[in-house]
Amino acid sequence: MYKTYILILKLNKNLSIEIGKIGKFFLKKGYYLYVGSGKRNLEKRIQRHIKREKNIYWHIDYLTSNKNFSIKEIYLFDKLNECRLAKIFIEKNFSYIINFGSSDCNCKSHLFFSENLKNFKIVIESFERRKYYEAFWTY
Repeated sequence: MYKTYILILKLNKNLSIEIGKIGKFFLKKGYYLYVGSGKRNLEKRIQRHIKREKNIYWHIDYLTSNKNFSIKEIYLFDKLNECRLAKIFIEKNFSYIINFGSSDCNCKSHLFFSENLKNFKIVIESFERRKYYEAFWTY
C-alpha cells in the first residue's frame, strides 16, 4: 500500500509568495519537488493537490493553487516514508525552503528546488516507485 508521494511542480516565472506562518519567500523559476504522505486515503490527498481551487490548509496548497505552478509528475512510494525521502534530498544538496511542509516533524523541509528536472529524476529513479500521473496542468 502506497503511503508516501512526491509531487514535481514547475514554476514558470520567478515569484514572491506568502506561505502561511512560515513567511514570505522568493521562489525562482524552475522545478520544485514536494514530499508528502497520506496515511489514510492517499488518492484523495493527491486529488486534492491536483485541484486548483481549494481552501488553503497545508503549505503545499499555496503552490498548487497558484496559476504559475503546474504539477508535472507524481510518484508513489511504499517502502520509504516522507521524512526519509526528504532527508535523501537534503543529503543530495538540493536547495530547500526551510520548514516547508515539515511542521509536524523534525525535517528541515519537504520542498526542494532544482533548475533542471533531470536532477530530481536521477534521484527518483534510484527508488522503487510507481508513477501515478504526468502533466496535470499544461500551460
